[in-house]
Parts: sequence; C-alpha cells; structure tokens
Amino acid sequence: MTENAYARSGVNVDAGDRAVELMKADVQATQGPEVLSAKKTGGFAGLYDFKYLAEGMRHPLLATSTDGVGTKVDLARRLGIFDTLGYDLVGMVVDDLTTSGIKPLFMTDYIACGHVEPERIAAIVRGVAKACTEVGCALVGGETAEHPGLLGEDEFDMAGAATGVVDAPRLLGPARVCAGDMIVGFASSGLHSNGYSLVRKIVSDQGLDWDMPLPDFIKPPAGSPFADRVGSTKANDSASGSTSATGSTSANPAASAYTLGLACLEPTRLYSRLCLDLENQGGEAAWYAGDFSEELDGNRVHAFAHVTGGGLAANLARVIPAGLHAVVDRSAWPVPALFKFLMDRGNIDQTSAEDTWNLGIGMVAIVHPDFVRVAEEAAANAGIGATVIGRVGDSAPASAEAAPETRTISGTKGVEGGTVTLHGTYRF
Repeated sequence: MTENAYARSGVNVDAGDRAVELMKADVQATQGPEVLSAKKTGGFAGLYDFKYLAEGMRHPLLATSTDGVGTKVDLARRLGIFDTLGYDLVGMVVDDLTTSGIKPLFMTDYIACGHVEPERIAAIVRGVAKACTEVGCALVGGETAEHPGLLGEDEFDMAGAATGVVDAPRLLGPARVCAGDMIVGFASSGLHSNGYSLVRKIVSDQGLDWDMPLPDFIKPPAGSPFADRVGSTKANDSASGSTSATGSTSANPAASAYTLGLACLEPTRLYSRLCLDLENQGGEAAWYAGDFSEELDGNRVHAFAHVTGGGLAANLARVIPAGLHAVVDRSAWPVPALFKFLMDRGNIDQTSAEDTWNLGIGMVAIVHPDFVRVAEEAAANAGIGATVIGRVGDSAPASAEAAPETRTISGTKGVEGGTVTLHGTYRF
C-alpha cells in the first residue's frame, strides 16, 4: 500500500487518533452532567450547560484565562516524565482565575509536538485531567498538533485556557483591599512553572547534571509525587522511582536520590479549592456597586495574588489599590533550600532571584485581620503551609523604609495600582 503523502511529510494522523483513544477515559472522568456529549457538535467544540452555575446568581460574570508551562517542558522531556505537567498547566491557568473568587468551569488544552508519540501525549493529558479533577474543572476538549520540521522529533510545547464564573457582588480584587488588611502567604511546592530559562542557564553554564543527587538538606515538599523515589537519607523514606514507558512516576528501587531534575520538576501546587473555600467562609459582600469598583465590603477575604512570573512583589502589587502600601517582611517564612542552592551555584543576586522565582510563597491572600486564623487553619487542613508575611497600610513604616536591602515596587504587569515594599532578610 502506498504511504499517504501527508504521512511522508511527517504528520501521522493515525498516531494522533491513537493518542485520543488513550486519553479519552481520563478526559471523560473530569466531566459531570453539565458537560454535553461531543456528539452534539461532532467533536468540533465542547458544550457546557451554563444553567448549572447561573442559578441563584444575580449578575453572573464569565471570566477566562490562558497560559502555558514554559520551558519547564524541556526538563520533562529530558527526564522522560510527562504526567506531572498537567498540574503545572492547570495551576498556571485555573489559579489565576480563582484569585478573583472565580469558580473554574471548564478548560481546554493544546499540545504541539515534532512527532506524535501516543503514549506520551496521553500521559500529558492524563496529568491535565487529574489536576482538573482536583480543582473541580471539566476538561472539555483539546488539540494535539504535529509540527515536523518546526519542532524536533521529541520536542513539544503545551498551553491551555479555562473559563469560570463569579457573581458580580462576590468579585474579589483591589477594590476590596483596605488599610489594616493582613497579607497571608501560602507555601509553594518549589519553582512551580516560572523562571526555568534561568534555571536551565545555571545548569548549562555551571556544567551541572539534572541527574545529580542534591544535598541531603534539600527534601521533597509535602505532597511530592516523587517522594517515593527518595532513599533513606531523605525525609520520606521509601522506594525510589523512575519513568515508565508512558512517562509516569513509577517506582524503581535501583535509584534512590532526590536529584536536581526531580526537585526542579516538582509540579505546581494547586490553590484553587483553598482560595474558593476561604472566599465562601469570608461571607458575601453586603453592598453591591454596579461598576464593581466602589465601597465593596462585607467579605473578610479581599483579594488573592498568584505568585507567578515576576515574583512575589510584582504580583502582589497588582491587587493593591492606588494610594495603599503593602509591606512584606522577607524573614516571615523559610525559603526552600532549592532556591538558595540555585542562587549559590549560579551566582544569582537576591534582586534577580526575587524578581524571577516565588522563593517559597506561591499564593497570597489579603484578608481582614480577624480572618487570619481561619485562613491559616484552612491552609493547614489542605496540607499547605501558611503564615502572615505582611500588612497593608496607607504608607510604609519608617522602620521598613530605613531597613537595609529594602525594595519598593509599583505599577507592574500593566496595572496601575499601589506599592509593595520588601524588607528584612530571607530565612535561607
């Protein structure tokens, strides 16, 4: 039989169909009765019955967010581990939505690759589906594109978009933030999905190996999918692991070290359920402004900031209203040892590090002072560390302004808002 001309050009349609079959059950497991059968559209679009969410809402607002995993995919490719990347994608997309009190509804993903390996594609989507299930978001569709000649045989990239809904009176954001509010930081699981170009440059320039065992003081974070790989010298003593042919994190007693590659591949922590739970506990706004921007009050949770590209200060500044000042004490939380390791090996200065990586804080809640204990307890119940890292005021206290290594950041990410001051010394 003559080979199809498209196949000779490098595009294997049959492999793509095989990948779809392998991932179908995982995708369908994320869907409830609100997701309608693909048969209704021939699979050209995903359908979501909005009546399940709009009931009881006075003014439902749809929201959307899109993002990717960045160059972290290159590390996954090198290690041959693909089933954790879905947590990075969902974390980057869905957790951005939930900063405003938005409930995620559905998500789509996109994977571009040089060559379709059905098992690898299925492993990636399996991870996306598992993460969607954890945050209560349906995976309603996606696309796998083969780009021979543009991407190498084993190269790939991925992105996604999600849609959510919020009732306008419950919208969180800068309009709610007040002087006197407390800033609670939620612990990250590691690098999450930002700053990997710098990490990869450090590894390359310093001649490091992704398979190098890390010093014993660098341990897997709580909930790490790689904890069962770590040998007796680490905190979680159990059988170690390796990657299966399908790119999963299966056990392998032959290798027991927590390596640089595994530490950097730790999946992004998901905060969506915690944030929405806190928003619900905080109480509904007692007053509703039609423009959603004036005198909103009543909810003791006022805003969240997702610490992604740009670091803590740049992202926190996005939810501080003009005229107010957030002061963050760097000594309020312990910085995971991986960050200090990378800074030392790469000779990275503190300013560059805190403008690139999360340095241990992955999400921030701005709450009324009497809600701090509730936030800390909810985070603890979710297995996430939490601590007060700062306060919102009319201005920065003179003691903070005069402290050594003080930095002030404002007007970031195209948002004209308030100001953030970082002071104190990190606890490495």
